[in-house]
Amino acid sequence: MRIVIGEDSALFREALARLLADAGHEIVAKVGDAPTLVAAVSAHEPDLAIVDVRMPPDLTDDGARAARQVRAAHPKLGILLLSQHVETRHSVELVASGGFGYLLKDRVFDVDDFLDALRRVAAGGSALDPEVVARLLGPRRTDDDPLTTLTGREREVLALMAEGRTNVGIARRLWLTDRTVETHVGSILGKLRLASTDEDHRRVLAVLMFLGAA
Repeated sequence: MRIVIGEDSALFREALARLLADAGHEIVAKVGDAPTLVAAVSAHEPDLAIVDVRMPPDLTDDGARAARQVRAAHPKLGILLLSQHVETRHSVELVASGGFGYLLKDRVFDVDDFLDALRRVAAGGSALDPEVVARLLGPRRTDDDPLTTLTGREREVLALMAEGRTNVGIARRLWLTDRTVETHVGSILGKLRLASTDEDHRRVLAVLMFLGAA
């Protein structure tokens, strides 16, 4: 796939570019600040943008704000945010639009998992770091919230759904059979009263409820 990298650390940027090139991807631009990232995406129209949350000029959440800007202009663009620390201000809105990932930078060193996350995001799916999911959970819900009806195992399955895992991926992570995971997912969607006939859409709605966005 064609990728734009937005990362202000030259060392990390070059290492990431080398890793992706070795995996067969084309790096069409490497930039070090948010305004240049926006311009590079417009100029190259990549399949995916990998963006550091904190970038110049302000070194606050410039990268995340740039990600929202390029998503508005290029709705089908896959976006993967990277951060040294969990910062969730812009994440739920981007999760809701699909084709979005948010990983801590340490996850890059698990190369196979990182490349799998890229593929999911570029294909319109999601890839959320477990620590990001935990932060996005926020305060516990009230007793009348349907999420409180989920069993402990169902919450584990839903958390992995929020990370962007498929049923097969969830089964491997929890050491369950594919059929058992399918049963848990069906129970989750039923308890959350998500009646749409499109299961992919219901999974997204379930995740958004879990993250407090729906």
